Amino acid sequence: MIFIINTFSFVIENMKAKVYIETSIISYLAAKQSRDLIVAANQQITHEWWDNRRNLFDLFSSSLVIEEASKGDSDAANKRLAILNNINIIGLNPEIMKFAGMIINGRILPTKASDDAIHISVAIIYSFDYLLTWNCKHIANAEIQKQILKLANKFGYEMPVICTPYELLGE
Repeated sequence: MIFIINTFSFVIENMKAKVYIETSIISYLAAKQSRDLIVAANQQITHEWWDNRRNLFDLFSSSLVIEEASKGDSDAANKRLAILNNINIIGLNPEIMKFAGMIINGRILPTKASDDAIHISVAIIYSFDYLLTWNCKHIANAEIQKQILKLANKFGYEMPVICTPYELLGE
């Protein structure tokens, strides 16, 4: 019995957690150092997580992140897309779009934040352990997360931990 428990513990300890990387993370990694002190600090934390912690996780992003990262200045877009080359990209499916629609139709998020609802839905539907973001208005927002948790539980889904790189730096 002890052998089985130890073996099981070993397997659990060696499984990498799955992290969904939202567009703001890619943008912070590719951007020039901001003059805004708070944004600059967040950029630094993002680089620290990327350089020191990302290899401890299985990283995923979505076709929506590719679409968002492709917009704007072509040089900046190319930098963002180059970062995404090393991340597993998953597609959107009807289940994701349906759940995102419930977030919007339930007025948890405003219509203008429909892409944010999709990011959240991807992380929920694909059972990610973490959703990594700097979007604290619509995604890493405790009041919104509470409402999304209720919706997810209602339909039998588990909620990922939605956090910033600062919260995922480890000890």
